[in-house]
Amino acid sequence: MVGTRFSTAELSQMTELEEEKYIQRLERIKDKQGFIIDMDGVIYHGAQLLPGASDFVNWLQKENKKYLFLTNNSTPTPKELREKLLKLGLDIPAENFYTSAICTAKFLQSQKPNGGTVYSLGGPGLTYALYEAGFTQSTEKPDYVVVGTEGSTHSFEGMQKALSLITKDNAKLIGTNPDSNGVKENGECVLGAGAFLAALELASGKKAFVCGKPSSLMMAFAQSYLGLPKEDTCIIGDRMDTDILAGTNAQIDPVLVMSGVTNLNNLYNDAYRPYLILNGVGELAM
Repeated sequence: MVGTRFSTAELSQMTELEEEKYIQRLERIKDKQGFIIDMDGVIYHGAQLLPGASDFVNWLQKENKKYLFLTNNSTPTPKELREKLLKLGLDIPAENFYTSAICTAKFLQSQKPNGGTVYSLGGPGLTYALYEAGFTQSTEKPDYVVVGTEGSTHSFEGMQKALSLITKDNAKLIGTNPDSNGVKENGECVLGAGAFLAALELASGKKAFVCGKPSSLMMAFAQSYLGLPKEDTCIIGDRMDTDILAGTNAQIDPVLVMSGVTNLNNLYNDAYRPYLILNGVGELAM
């Protein structure tokens, strides 16, 4: 995941700025009080802490910044994410983690304040978040079919049941995130929630409502947690199609790090651009 390290001059060129203006933008980002941060490809990859991540977290805490780790992965709970980072040497409170499962549960709660029923495909983090929001699991005429990050429930039988509930019982199709794929620690590509959603959309003829990045819904929840204006907040991530697009949609300055999936081959594919490009988050702590 960590490849070529670029010089300031090269990063300026990649951001399409003169070097002086690039440095000015870097200082503006450092001066912000709120940081929304992606995790995989930014802080760690698999079980490996990325270079500069520890310095960055120490800097956030020393400078009394408000920060929230945001992930489209709906499988883990905030407590599990805290425990994972604790094993990597980072001590971060559970309340500083926000997943697409929590975002999805909050959205459904806003639609049905008194709770409801769901049939979900996903991990324990999704089941727990839905339960906490007042939604119980049901295989009989549920209000919603909720598709999360790949898990053991994403079997042919599970998908067939989901399709039947959508087409026969008119359950509404909800996605925790649009990610079509993910990458295991060994580099193997795996199907993501977006791939399963696409199959169900095609088979049912129904359109899913998706809650995770780059949805402005997830960004609104994150910004509400921080309690800061957009102008004093930024989002840091490694993916153009989720993190950078999420910031662009929400009008929150998006910062791209080159420590994850983005490289020179795909950096210029999109019409939208990052506000700033860094090698990694450690550069904010310098």
